[in-house]
Amino acid sequence: MTRLRILVLAMLAAACGSQGGQAGAPKVLVAFNAGSLARPLRAALDSFAAREGVQVLQESAGSLESARKLTELGKVPDIIALADEDIFPQLLMPAHTSWYVRFARNRMVLAYTPRSRHAAEITTANWWQVLVRDGVETGRSDPQLDPNGYRTLLVLQLAERFYGQPGLAAQLLRAMPERNVRAKEADLIGLLQAGEYDYIWSYESMAHNLGLRFVQLPEAVDLSSPADSALYAAASVRVRGKGADSLTFSGRPIVYALSVPIAASHRMLGEQFVRFLLSADGRRILRAQGLEALDAPSVVGSGAPSGVAP
Repeated sequence: MTRLRILVLAMLAAACGSQGGQAGAPKVLVAFNAGSLARPLRAALDSFAAREGVQVLQESAGSLESARKLTELGKVPDIIALADEDIFPQLLMPAHTSWYVRFARNRMVLAYTPRSRHAAEITTANWWQVLVRDGVETGRSDPQLDPNGYRTLLVLQLAERFYGQPGLAAQLLRAMPERNVRAKEADLIGLLQAGEYDYIWSYESMAHNLGLRFVQLPEAVDLSSPADSALYAAASVRVRGKGADSLTFSGRPIVYALSVPIAASHRMLGEQFVRFLLSADGRRILRAQGLEALDAPSVVGSGAPSGVAP
């Protein structure tokens, strides 16, 4: 009996010590986010971590790739923030999340540097003529992984309509072949700065944040204007879905969204971060990083936590 009592007490002590270690360990908030959100979200995560005394882990990738980490790899973060709100209903709802909140906007631009070919003469009116000139190298991201990639294809379709140039989308696409495609927009930046590319398709927030020059496209083309939603919807792109299925993304104003997955390990902490990001302080941080934070975020779906749903 003595030996048994000693064994039981030892097991209880070990269990208590283990639980105490877990309780005393710092909380870790895991965030999956779009590549174009890497810097703005990092700034917000760092501020939140300092306030709350937590640690943060951030994984940046193309938004489709980030979503597929949940749907295909079973990796579940505490926060998922994507560059296209449409990915939530298309891939993540209702199995992985029941709601999402729209929190920021952006626009497509054509970024370049002073060393880019024809940098001195490219304008909003002639960019499409410059890109097809001999020797001009333009980079784009992979439409199968990154919304910036399929939005580039949407912009080409809209430009063909806007400028009244039949066949322009195909001509522009030939001028930026597969060898100029990278996994996500963030991967293009270094190649542009190194002079490998003359131009890259980017978001205004990224170009602004990195001090790049950029061509601001007409609103009928750049996917920024809610007033042009019906016009944008005339363009569409198909990408790989799950298995043999495909997904169709139609043109719409660029809106960023985030959520807390149903199976998040630190769900309450994730919800706390969402509330922080939507606060005046959170919006101020995003704007300082060049991202257009929405003054009135809106929730889609059901089950959003208090302080997030209006």
